[in-house]
Amino acid sequence: MEASAEKPTLNVLLADDHLLFRDGLRRLLAQSDDSMVFHEAGTFDDVRRLCDGAIAFDLILLDLGMPGWNGFSLLGDIHQRLPKALLVVVSGSEKRSDLLAALENGAAGFIPKSSSAKVLMGALQLVLAGGVYLPEQAIRGDRMTDSTPHAGNGAGESDPMGSLADGAGDQLTPRQRDVLNRLRDGKSNKQIAHELGLTEGTVKVHVTAILRQLGVRNRTQAAITANGF
Repeated sequence: MEASAEKPTLNVLLADDHLLFRDGLRRLLAQSDDSMVFHEAGTFDDVRRLCDGAIAFDLILLDLGMPGWNGFSLLGDIHQRLPKALLVVVSGSEKRSDLLAALENGAAGFIPKSSSAKVLMGALQLVLAGGVYLPEQAIRGDRMTDSTPHAGNGAGESDPMGSLADGAGDQLTPRQRDVLNRLRDGKSNKQIAHELGLTEGTVKVHVTAILRQLGVRNRTQAAITANGF
């Protein structure tokens, strides 16, 4: 009888400037998966040092605004250094602009710290399975709001959820129309992301907004509706 294959190790980086939060998160994750090996960082200088390529991280959970934070380009830098690592923001922020900026810079998920442990674990399971996690309130567009427009990545990116929050009816943002035109051509999220210079996660947010805005249930119905534009 052959011995069972040993479960592969998952290298996990916990980056948060609050030690108590890191301790709690580490204990929670360790209880659910004993294959995880944890590394910790309390500043973005620590994050940069640990993400120099010496450790092949599988999962990176990090807060925004830690000491050394100077903008979302830091997430993009981490994503470029470790493209195979799943980058998930776990933040006290519930701003839509922060969520979108995180997705645009390579994040595979955005988990508000107000989430329950059950929601957090479900979100991580989704991300580890290859999905992109967005908080439910972001999909509904009823809590994550901003007083100022989202600046995006400097490439003229519009807020894909603005129309959900303000009840703009059948009006789509220019970026939503770009995505919708490509849905009409039968293109996948990956193809749309490549053509528009976005991440697949951001495209998914746009598609969700478009479906709700048009009052349809799927991409095919959206494409049919688009023929009337």
